[in-house]
Amino acid sequence: MRVFVTGGTGLIGSAVVSELLSAGHTVTALARSEVSAARAKAAGADVLRGGLADLDVLRSGAEQADGVIHLAFSNDFSSPEALAHGVAEEADALATLGEVLTGTDRPLVTVAGTPVAAGRPATEDDPLSAEGPVAGRSESVNRALALASQGVRSSAVRLPRTVHNQGDGGFAGMLTGIARRAGVAGYPGDGAQRWPAVHALDAAVLFRLALEKAPAGTSWHAVADEGDAVADIAAVIGRRLGLPVASVPQENFGPLGPIFATDQPASSAHTRSALGWQPSRPPLLSDLENLRA
Repeated sequence: MRVFVTGGTGLIGSAVVSELLSAGHTVTALARSEVSAARAKAAGADVLRGGLADLDVLRSGAEQADGVIHLAFSNDFSSPEALAHGVAEEADALATLGEVLTGTDRPLVTVAGTPVAAGRPATEDDPLSAEGPVAGRSESVNRALALASQGVRSSAVRLPRTVHNQGDGGFAGMLTGIARRAGVAGYPGDGAQRWPAVHALDAAVLFRLALEKAPAGTSWHAVADEGDAVADIAAVIGRRLGLPVASVPQENFGPLGPIFATDQPASSAHTRSALGWQPSRPPLLSDLENLRA
């Protein structure tokens, strides 16, 4: 299958591209910069130059593909305005990809986050959050899934708050960056809130499985660790960086502070059973041992 991948050179995307190529697929990766293009070519992918805002480029990539995996996002969380811009840009990009694939029965795999279910781990049947700073991304994903009724084999892989590799990535990676700048490995509240996690190489396998066989309109959970306490995550970060560990105000975490403070464990029982996905890479707390001061 020729697969068009947006966001194919980041932490998750590079793992997805490698997984697809290893499985015998051909990959065309969207690349915004020369550096990204070189990285994609080195991995063995063809390159289509452009960014998420280049809708004509996205159309071209999707028209030439047997399937699409959408991973790209601006990842600018510096302000509410920057985050809103990224959400709107992604919405237009997904709408464009879906328009091209309408009526073709070709797969469109997009990315979402695991939802929050009060008092229990979230499952694949739980709806995405309609509130909060990234609620607009949920609306875009829901619109993509609704394309199942228009001849698109759309599916969503819901990623946990931390997708990691060698101790880097996701919300845990953000905690590490904040700790380096602030001089303290902080966590909001009492730190008992739980974050699910997955290794990037395990997540990549699930994206491939969704591309190959997920039924139209379905959602899947790329969750290996059901929920690690944020205080435990911060404790490893602090020890590895030689920094004190302490509770800090939620506001210290910027626009994502409310999400950082939320208890949000998640299950992947249905995903493992239905798609045969079996994560095998190191869990988050073990992988964080790769951090260097």
